[in-house]
Amino acid sequence: MSNRWCEVAEDEPDETGQAPRRHRIAVLALPGVPPFELGIPSRVFGSVQDAEGRPLYTVTVCTADGAPVLSDAGFTVQPAAGPEALAAADTVIVPPTHAMPELGRGGPLPPEVTAAIAGIRPGTRLVSICTGSYVLAAAGLLDGRPATTHWNLAPQFRRAYPTVKVDEDVLFIDDGDVLTSAGVAAGVDLCLHMIRRDHGSAAANRAARMCVVPPWRDGGQAQYIDRPVPAPTVAGTTATRAWALEHLGEPLSLTQLAGHARMSLRSFSRRFRDEVGMTPVQWLTAQRLELAKQLLETTDLSVDLVAHRAGFGSANSLRAHMRTAFGVSPTAYRRTFSPTDLIGARG
Repeated sequence: MSNRWCEVAEDEPDETGQAPRRHRIAVLALPGVPPFELGIPSRVFGSVQDAEGRPLYTVTVCTADGAPVLSDAGFTVQPAAGPEALAAADTVIVPPTHAMPELGRGGPLPPEVTAAIAGIRPGTRLVSICTGSYVLAAAGLLDGRPATTHWNLAPQFRRAYPTVKVDEDVLFIDDGDVLTSAGVAAGVDLCLHMIRRDHGSAAANRAARMCVVPPWRDGGQAQYIDRPVPAPTVAGTTATRAWALEHLGEPLSLTQLAGHARMSLRSFSRRFRDEVGMTPVQWLTAQRLELAKQLLETTDLSVDLVAHRAGFGSANSLRAHMRTAFGVSPTAYRRTFSPTDLIGARG
């Protein structure tokens, strides 16, 4: 796949005399960094290899001044490098920090962090995980751009950085050379998205398999926002969703779903989105895609029959939906997740 983000620096020649090309990623560890989020880039990008089994990414954990930092778990993080790693990187990833409360008020970055970020080369891909977005915003790198952060802190973020177009209802936002993700596990989703963007779905899916995580959650999927629990006397959509899952192969209209729930179309649509975080049509498509994936992985049914059983009606419809959602055709998905691949992964 041709992509300017795949431009990487050459490492030392291997035993064949060839120099593997690796995309250099620098992860900026700041005081108060949570260990889980700090480790996401190394774990996910470290799982990506080329056809010869050579790593496609080099991940370096660094600090703004090269000195160790204290994590929010109480132990010290010893970096592999200082700010020079940021200057040499093709991608810079900023995990969250829980030790800079002034950023939540729109305050300035520490001088050493400002200087380190200023040394990043123009055109470098910038990425934040969770409240790492505060660091990018404080550096003026999100002005006028769409961005996300942990939903619980979105109101504070919006007040502190009013020029940023905050959307707390998504898992991550890809704005080209600047990408931001929501809290914790959404950082995994964003890393897999970048691998898919750099090297295609097959590489991202293999990395997901190695990390034992779902290979894909759409960036537009809603965060798991704490929403008010509906009053017990008000009808919900749970029973209708269960019924729909048993009839995915049939044509299901919004009118049918609302009728099953004994609600008006407007009430059902509003209620459904409050409970699930997406529209009925989005949810139904996602469930049908999950069923199609299961059938492709576990059966030898033709693509036409898989499409019919999953409720897409035709193979062309299934192909279009899978390419939109996963960037891959049904046949290519089946090849990637064939039984032999699954047996090898278990072994």
